[in-house]
Amino acid sequence: MNLSVATMNMKMCRSFCFSCSFEMLLPFSSFRSSFSSFSHSSSSQLQQPHHLRSSDLVAFEYSDLNLSYNLDQGHVRIRQHVNPLSASFSVPAQVPDWNMVFADPTLPLMVDIGCGSGRFLMWLAKRNPKVSNYLGLEIRQKLVKRAELWVKDMSLDNIHFLFANATISFKQLVESYPGPLRLVSILCPDPHFKKRHHKRRVLQKPLVGAIVDNLIPGGQLFIQSDVLEVALDMRVQFDEFDALKHIDTLNPALPCDDEGWLLRNPMGIRTEREIHAEFEGAKIYRRLYQKQT
Repeated sequence: MNLSVATMNMKMCRSFCFSCSFEMLLPFSSFRSSFSSFSHSSSSQLQQPHHLRSSDLVAFEYSDLNLSYNLDQGHVRIRQHVNPLSASFSVPAQVPDWNMVFADPTLPLMVDIGCGSGRFLMWLAKRNPKVSNYLGLEIRQKLVKRAELWVKDMSLDNIHFLFANATISFKQLVESYPGPLRLVSILCPDPHFKKRHHKRRVLQKPLVGAIVDNLIPGGQLFIQSDVLEVALDMRVQFDEFDALKHIDTLNPALPCDDEGWLLRNPMGIRTEREIHAEFEGAKIYRRLYQKQT
């Protein structure tokens, strides 16, 4: 497949299926399914003749952002893993002046916990101006600084990034926000494989409770991981809440496998980690919950 044709087709598909806010996650999941099928087939077709790497696919899928990599940051070396229990991450993030960081701080809010580079969130924010606000929480400060420069360069006024340990800071941040918390995502968090390091995982009981308590009725929670153990751990914790219903019980038409994992990402675009993992042949384990009244 010609790369320029593939790019044009993908952009047309994105424009069609994301001409809506995340309030319409359920209706456009079928569009996302067709988009994802196209994306995956395109990747496999392009991989051999162009010798694509997963990083090429990330740049390909996020090409609409037109991000500048010529940033005045010098050489940036970013650690893959950090210990969130260290003293340097124990101080709660300062609550921002929401009127300063968002043009309209009363809009529904999406919070992406562990937002990484922020491209996933920026892609959503760019498509939902004056409809939703987006807050990315990331524990690696260098990623936050770069994301802030990108947002400034793109002149987006509905997205903000914070250097924060979400386990400590999430509750006070969302409770201070003037508008409703409509969507929370935790996507491919650091697995911390060793049993003695499980206490370092981002999803601990206080954070779980704060998410469920602060989501408005009808609000949604999207979790996913390419590590089954981590996905199961998140699933078990949220399945305990009667207030949360998995989306396949509300809309049986949504495609899930026999174990109740969503077959497609319902957000309109894959995350960077998701792209890398699927490129390597890994399965992504996804759950989408909705809070009941």
